[in-house]
Order: sequence, then C-alpha cells, then structure tokens
Amino acid sequence: MSAAPAERVIRVSAVVVTDPSGRALVVRKHGTAVFQQPGGKPDPGEGALEAAVRELLEETGIVADPASFTPLGMFRDAAADEPGHTVVADAFALTLPGPEALAGAEIDELRWIGEGDVDATPLAPLSRNQLLPLAWR
Repeated sequence: MSAAPAERVIRVSAVVVTDPSGRALVVRKHGTAVFQQPGGKPDPGEGALEAAVRELLEETGIVADPASFTPLGMFRDAAADEPGHTVVADAFALTLPGPEALAGAEIDELRWIGEGDVDATPLAPLSRNQLLPLAWR
C-alpha cells in the first residue's frame, strides 16, 4: 500500500477590502482568468499582516495602517491557478472610506463588486466560497 501524496499547500495573506456602499474589491493577476482578493505570499520572515499590507499596496496602491485591518482567520480551498494545490490564506478585513484603487504590480484588472455580481464574476474558489461571503455578513 502506497502512502497518500502530501498535500501541496500555498500560503498567502488575503484582504477582504470593502467600501462604504458594501462593494468588495477583487483583482485579476496577469495570465489568470479569475478574480480574487488582493494579497499574496509572505516574503521570508514576514508575518501574515505585514504581507497583507505590502501586497495590498503593491497590487492596488492602497496605503493602509496595519491597525485598521481586522483579522478574519485562516481559510483553505482549492488553488485557482495551480491544479492539485490547496491555498491556505490568513485573511484580514479592511473598510476604505471610498473606492480608491489602481491596478498595479502583477494586476491586469480590478473590480468593485456587490453581492449580486458574484454569479457573473469569474472568481477563485477561496474568494467565492470563503472570503467574499464575509464581506456581506
């Protein structure tokens, strides 16, 4: 009997960004077809919150005080762009005073979506199943 293959895990930090009208920010990275929350892999020695703050700035130009992020917990789902991998995200919430974001770094497109836009938006499993429902609870 052979051992089961080890789970291939991708660790990231993700930010559920909302604006006062209740829309959530999603981004689509270069070379991908689905949208997800801003975020990414922590650099060596970087904590989850530090990575969230840095990735949000790099991907959207949003400068936010780390104290304004609310921890949401750790979530896992199938990775959108790496077949056979699981993404495990330390997630944080951030509410902005207005929808000020610009596509930067590796971002091709960003969108502000409402709860009614989810079905028509191609979304990563982690975003669709775990993170976006938190934006509208």
